[in-house]
Amino acid sequence: FSLDDVTAKLGVATHSSGNHGAAVARAAKLRGVPAHIVMPSNSAKVKIRAVESYGAHIVFCEPTEEAREETCVKVIKKTGATLIHSFENENVMAGQGTAAMELLLDVPDLNLIMCPVGGGGLLSGTAIAAKSMRPEVKVIAVEPANADDATQSFRAGRVIHTEKKFTIADGLRTNVGEPNFAIIRRYVDDIVTVSEEAIISAMRTIWETMKIVIEPSAAVPYGAILERAIGVNGKRVGIILTGGNVDLDALPWNL
Repeated sequence: FSLDDVTAKLGVATHSSGNHGAAVARAAKLRGVPAHIVMPSNSAKVKIRAVESYGAHIVFCEPTEEAREETCVKVIKKTGATLIHSFENENVMAGQGTAAMELLLDVPDLNLIMCPVGGGGLLSGTAIAAKSMRPEVKVIAVEPANADDATQSFRAGRVIHTEKKFTIADGLRTNVGEPNFAIIRRYVDDIVTVSEEAIISAMRTIWETMKIVIEPSAAVPYGAILERAIGVNGKRVGIILTGGNVDLDALPWNL
């Protein structure tokens, strides 16, 4: 919506495993402009259907970060569309940060905010919003132990890209972005990892007790609490739940 009419008419493009792609497709549909979404060939079917439901043109690629970026560049060259990067984009960071802003407006006495981290867009926005409104609030990020590049980068003080093992939290397989990492180093208090077993347990617990449908990537922060990766006793904790795109035919506790 921040694009001028001439630019917008050429469309927008992005690469995404699902959630960001669906958001861009939805925004493009509302604006009445084309959307080209590059998705890994192994994307969850429910996420593919979500993107398709908004009328976007999907281009599939190999499930690697390099293939996603290269395919997206080709699409942009062919169509003239504007790239809406899923995390290396200030407007995207600002938009995602409004979740933390609204959380603190509703519950101003929080001690700690937790959110997942993949590329770092949500975490960057969350950290900036939280520290701007309540500098004393701790911001803790969580990622799968099988995709721990952000944790390694945070400890080393520089971006480290890693080869990802399988993780059920498919939305968090992306390596952290360079501009995002600069923000993370400045505003985030810590990053911890969580096991696959804890992710599944957290997802099931939230489904059963809170009656909220979340996907594995959204369960990662609560998984860290269950696994005692951080201490939360006596603290008021806010968790950013980031998505609910789940293939009901492949629920992890039924496999």
